[in-house]
Amino acid sequence: MKAWFAIPLWQRVIAALILGIIVGYLWGPGAESIKIIGDIFIAFIKMLVVPLIFFSLVAGVASIGDLKKLGSVGWRALLLFVVTGQLAVWLGLAIGTFVQPGSGLDTSGMDIDAAALERAQARQDTGVTIEQMVLEMVPSSPIQVMADVNVLPLIIFSLLIGIGILMAKEEGEPVLKIFDSGSVVMQKVTMIVMELTPFGVFALMAWVAGTLGLEALQALGVVVLLNYIGCFLIIGLIYGGMIKFLAKLPVIDFFRGIVDAMAVSYSTASSNATLPVTLRCAERNLGVSNSVAAFVISLGATINMNGTAMYLGLATLFGAQVFGIDLTWSDYFLISILGTLGAIGAAGIPGAGLIMMVLVFGAVGVPLETIALVAGIDRIMDMMRTTTNVSGDAAVATTVAAMTGELDRAEMISADDV
Repeated sequence: MKAWFAIPLWQRVIAALILGIIVGYLWGPGAESIKIIGDIFIAFIKMLVVPLIFFSLVAGVASIGDLKKLGSVGWRALLLFVVTGQLAVWLGLAIGTFVQPGSGLDTSGMDIDAAALERAQARQDTGVTIEQMVLEMVPSSPIQVMADVNVLPLIIFSLLIGIGILMAKEEGEPVLKIFDSGSVVMQKVTMIVMELTPFGVFALMAWVAGTLGLEALQALGVVVLLNYIGCFLIIGLIYGGMIKFLAKLPVIDFFRGIVDAMAVSYSTASSNATLPVTLRCAERNLGVSNSVAAFVISLGATINMNGTAMYLGLATLFGAQVFGIDLTWSDYFLISILGTLGAIGAAGIPGAGLIMMVLVFGAVGVPLETIALVAGIDRIMDMMRTTTNVSGDAAVATTVAAMTGELDRAEMISADDV
C-alpha cells in the first residue's frame, strides 16, 4: 500500500491509461463489463459538484475583502482575471468549432442514457430564449436548486452569499470562517476521490478502446492536442501580450522568471500546491512587491483558472459534436459565462476541471456521458491547464504591479542576469 501511494498520482494515472487501452483493445466489447468501476468514479465526481461549487465560490468571493480598501490593485486584478477568462473560454469554443474533434464518432456501441439524450434533443428542438435563460438564473428555492443539481442558479446564490459576507464586514467574519473551512474540507474530500482516478481511468479507457475502438482513441488524442494548443496560445498570446503591452516588460524575461513555478505546476497539477513557488518567483525573479504578490497570486489560485475555462468550452463542444447536439449562439454565450464562473468555482487541486464539466454540460444539454469519454485523458490535460492557470496568476500580478508602481524593474533585470 505504501509503495502505491509513494508513486505520484499523475504517474499512476498515466500507467492506468496505457494499461486500460491495451486491455480494452485485446478484450474487445467484453471490456464493457468493467465500466461499472468507471461509473462509480463518475458518480463520486457528480457527488462533489454542489458542495464544492457552493463553498469554493462563496469563500472565493468573500476572500476578496473590502474592495474600497483594495483600491487600484483590487479592481485591476479582478478585471484582468475576468477578461482573460472570457478570452480563454472563447478560444476553446473557437478551436472546438473550427476543428470539430467529436464529429463523425460512432457512439452506437455506447450504453447511453436514452432519457438524457431525449431531454437534450428536446431542448435543442424547442430552444431556450434569453428571457428563459435569465429567469432560470434566479434561484426560487436554493435547497431545491442544490437537490436538483441545477448549477447556474446555485452559482448566483453563492455569489450573493459571498457579496453579503463582504457587506456584513466584521459581523460576517464568523460566517466567512465557516465557508473557508468548508472549502478546505471539500478540497480534501476531492483529493480523496481523485485517488480513485487510476481505477476509473483504467476501466473507462478499457471500455472506450474495447467498445468504440481506435476511432474513439484518435478523437480523444485530438482533444488532448487541442487542449495543449489552446493552453500554449493563452500563455503565449494572452499572457505575453499582457506583459508586453500593459506591463511594458520583456516577455522572455518574464517567462524565464516563472519557469520554476511552471515546472512545479505541470508536475503537481495543483495551483494551490504551487502557490509558494509562484509567490517566490513573482517577488524574487520578477520584482513584484510582497503586498501585490500575496494578494493577487493568492486570489488567482482561487478564481483565476483560464486553462480550465478554455477546456470547458472545448470539452462542451466535443460532447455536443459526439452526440449530435446543435448549439446556438445563445448556448455559446451561456457556455462562455458558465466556463468563466465554473473556472472561478473550481478548486486549485487536481481533477477540479472534471467536476466543473457537470455544470456546463447540464446547462446546455450536452449528455453527461461525455465525462466518461474524456475522464481517462483528463489528467494529461490537467497538467497543462494548471501550468496555464499558474502562469496567468504571475502575469496578472506582474501587470498590476507594473501599472501601480509596485514593481522593482531593476530587481527583475538583476534576477534574470544571475
